[in-house]
Amino acid sequence: MEKTFAKSARKKLIATTVLLIASVFIFFFLKEVFAGNIIVRDYIFKIGRFQLRWYSVCIASGVLIGYFLGRRRLRDSSLKLPYALKPEDLDEGLFWGIIFGILGARTYYVAFNWSYYSRYPSEIWKIWHGGLAIHGGIFAAFATIFVYSKIKKYFSFFQATDLFTSVLPLAQAIGRWGNFFNYEAYGRPTTLPWGMFVPPERRMPGYDVERFFHPTFLYESLWNIAVFCILYFVIEKKKKYYGETTALYLIMYSLGRFWIESLRIDSLMAGGLRAAQVVSILLIILGAVWYAYLIGKKQKDEK
Repeated sequence: MEKTFAKSARKKLIATTVLLIASVFIFFFLKEVFAGNIIVRDYIFKIGRFQLRWYSVCIASGVLIGYFLGRRRLRDSSLKLPYALKPEDLDEGLFWGIIFGILGARTYYVAFNWSYYSRYPSEIWKIWHGGLAIHGGIFAAFATIFVYSKIKKYFSFFQATDLFTSVLPLAQAIGRWGNFFNYEAYGRPTTLPWGMFVPPERRMPGYDVERFFHPTFLYESLWNIAVFCILYFVIEKKKKYYGETTALYLIMYSLGRFWIESLRIDSLMAGGLRAAQVVSILLIILGAVWYAYLIGKKQKDEK
């Protein structure tokens, strides 16, 4: 017993030490990048015309980590509301979700940038160059989940969306670092100490003089980590009805996205409005109405 405890404590100490060293390294690395002393590449390596891009690796890493956390959640016996989904449902759902999620994210992005892609149609398929809109991916994933839940029948749509949205913010947080390596999704110029240097060739037109910009990808990544911690470790343990996690995700993620989008200078536009802000407002309203309904239902059941 004592040996087992000592072994477990030693593993935790090693893990904590490694995490601390990695955190210190990342801090100083980012400090140098943000200062412009280090210019990062958008690829890890290339062989001939093939390039393994950081953007693709970040997206894939986010999906895989979310997947493993989802499988772990299915085995969690401490939940008040256990999931009826089977591991194979998650596997199959992930397969179709990735396909339609990427198609939805790319279609959304291309639609709002049609003036560019109509002139360069060959770029439409090059998602490794960047250009996936998360709102398009979310809508496509929800549609896929709806159809899949109707086919399976033994679990509800909101069971599946709760599982999905409980891990989605972490996947989003990791995926945002693909923007870091591409020097994209940054905000307007800033003189704040954490302003990020953007190379001249990566700056938006009209910003040739400015050197440092809001690292909005970082803001959103940190916000998404906070949303993930609340949903995965708190709400999922205490919720009384399926759909609570989904509703709160729509509210919390959209609140952060609405504010962060106001800082960006590369927003997708719908007429004279920022598309992401319009969608965020609609999702906040939808999430709030649904959550209010669930709260009302809970109060009624407790009487």
